[in-house]
Amino acid sequence: MDYQIEAAKGKLGVLIPGMGAVATTFIAGVEATKKGIAKPIGSLTQLGNIRLGKRTENRYPKIKDFVPLAGLEDIVFGGWDVYNDNVYEAASNAKVLQQHQLDAIKAELEQIKPMPAVFDHEYVKNLDGTHIKAKDTKYNWALALMEDIRNFKEQNNCERLVMVWCASTEKYIEPTDIHNDIALFEEAMKNDDPRIAPSMVYAYAAIKMGVPFANGAPNLSCDIPALVELSKELNVAIAGKDFKTGQTLMKTIVAPGLAARALGVNGWFSSNILGNRDGLVLDDPDNFKTKEVSKLSVLEEIFQPEQNPELYGELYHKVRINYYPPHGDNKESWDNIDIFGWMGYPMQIKINFLCRDSILAAPIVLDLALFMDLAQRANMSGIQEWLSFYFKSPQTAEGLKPEHDIFKQLIKLQNTLRHIMGEDLITHLGLDYYQDLVEAL
Repeated sequence: MDYQIEAAKGKLGVLIPGMGAVATTFIAGVEATKKGIAKPIGSLTQLGNIRLGKRTENRYPKIKDFVPLAGLEDIVFGGWDVYNDNVYEAASNAKVLQQHQLDAIKAELEQIKPMPAVFDHEYVKNLDGTHIKAKDTKYNWALALMEDIRNFKEQNNCERLVMVWCASTEKYIEPTDIHNDIALFEEAMKNDDPRIAPSMVYAYAAIKMGVPFANGAPNLSCDIPALVELSKELNVAIAGKDFKTGQTLMKTIVAPGLAARALGVNGWFSSNILGNRDGLVLDDPDNFKTKEVSKLSVLEEIFQPEQNPELYGELYHKVRINYYPPHGDNKESWDNIDIFGWMGYPMQIKINFLCRDSILAAPIVLDLALFMDLAQRANMSGIQEWLSFYFKSPQTAEGLKPEHDIFKQLIKLQNTLRHIMGEDLITHLGLDYYQDLVEAL
């Protein structure tokens, strides 16, 4: 298939539901990078290289120089939040970045003010939003969001838009009949059905407006047949779910290594403490379950105990998240991993990761915004599984198990970029080098 990729001309509007710690850290970092006072560390689109052709060709361009991505100077920001603080105020309250860093871009951040959010207290019981749209049916909420999108695009003179969900984890729900068909879904919205979450309203509004949607939380959001169907019908890119940041990032790095060496694992205990708004929301059991399901699925898919019962058939995996206000956005995670090796001898691995959740998430938001825009311009509609690299619980086509191994995810991402740009895929087989040598002799 030949891809005709539209040029990344004009401004790209990045719309964000939930302008809290993650979103404001992302925006501040981009604005600081624009002014030359920071570097976008952790962003593949800005600092990552990609190999092209054979190793002997020595072609390793930056990804941003290889594929036609929007430039940082062309990005403008907007979004919604349940509190009316502008981005400077919200970032100051989040206390992720040092105040002098925020003060250096104060003028830029103060100009970005959130629109009133769609909010349902039943889905996030530990927050009391004050900057919210008036109570209405879910369908009318969607229409209001579409009007917001339309106005933002016009007022900011944007050529294109993307939407990245950075808001809170919603309570756990299972898909039902209304989530399986777009006609049933829209009827349920008009009936203000409680089974339709706010994140689904945002996803629906984005897709209807032709705006790519990426889901940074473990909510179902666009991961339901109705919205997948709509995205294909309207030729819109979607992706999710749940940004892969702290503890799960470590799991997708360490677990593939253990599996690659055929080392057994019979226990993996994970505990976290954090004190930001995310921690407060997850202090509610209904919301924690949504996150727990996302985090628990990772090891099972990597180790595949049904195929490797001798090594992983008895694996016990436990995840705990504890709200601890003194730590703020500085999350600390502990992992105790009980492994066994040759002749069944037991060993242990201990990981203590003192990370900053929003610092790890910010470059993910940037990369997803730019890659989703690229996918849309390349006419790649529906689920963008090649972006699984960024998610804890990657969205896949029905019947496909997600790939959680971060190294395989990276290969998939890079090969997708090579594919759409007409470059040869890289298999890492390498036999041709040696065959060429034999033939030369």
